[in-house]
Amino acid sequence: MFGSTKIKLDKDLLDKIKRYAGLAGYSSPEEFITHALEKELAQLEDADSEEEIKKRLQGLGYIS
Repeated sequence: MFGSTKIKLDKDLLDKIKRYAGLAGYSSPEEFITHALEKELAQLEDADSEEEIKKRLQGLGYIS
């Protein structure tokens, strides 16, 4: 990647990411996380309105 940013994750979550990244054939946990975020962002970008985006984020538990 071109840039580097550190993000703190809960240890249990990171352990799951490491385990499933390997099982799914990703070359690293970072690749798995990047793919998951790109996939989620693509869905949000396809949303028709800001209200729809808010509803999706609420459904995922990101905002209340």
